Amino acid sequence: MSSCYLTDVLRGGDRIELRGPIGGYFIWDVALGGPLLLVAGGSGIVPLMAMLRHRAAALETADLRHNVPARLLYSSRRWDEVIYRAELARLAEDDATVEVALTFTREPPRGWTGFRRRIDRMMLAEAAWPPSERPHIFVCGPTPMVEAAAAALVDLGHDPALVKTERFGPTGGS
Repeated sequence: MSSCYLTDVLRGGDRIELRGPIGGYFIWDVALGGPLLLVAGGSGIVPLMAMLRHRAAALETADLRHNVPARLLYSSRRWDEVIYRAELARLAEDDATVEVALTFTREPPRGWTGFRRRIDRMMLAEAAWPPSERPHIFVCGPTPMVEAAAAALVDLGHDPALVKTERFGPTGGS
């Protein structure tokens, strides 16, 4: 099910089944420290944006930015589908310890020189801190992207206990 299903397909009177919450502990607090690596696909940016906002608010009162650098790798189909686009640009512009990398899977904006593919092992190797830095990693998005990214991060040497995932999409149940 795509994230547009509720607005584009579902109609009044349609029956749906809701499940959840499914998953585990998917929370980061500034007290955990950093570095912080966030990997998002589509609307998977939403809980990760909450983490970035928490970080910004907590660090306003203390100069701990050097202890909690953050990187976001965010995949979207098109430029006009980048959720929080202006806020992400402001965060990266206002705070040198926040890095935002975008990748587009369908239509990058005119003149785009960044990534133009789905998140893969090579992209993660380029965007992530080395495993020796022991970053706290959160991956959220469609199930296939989350599983592939988490597996690639572990394959790159990251501690599986530090790679937290949250996914959405069909669960295969009835």
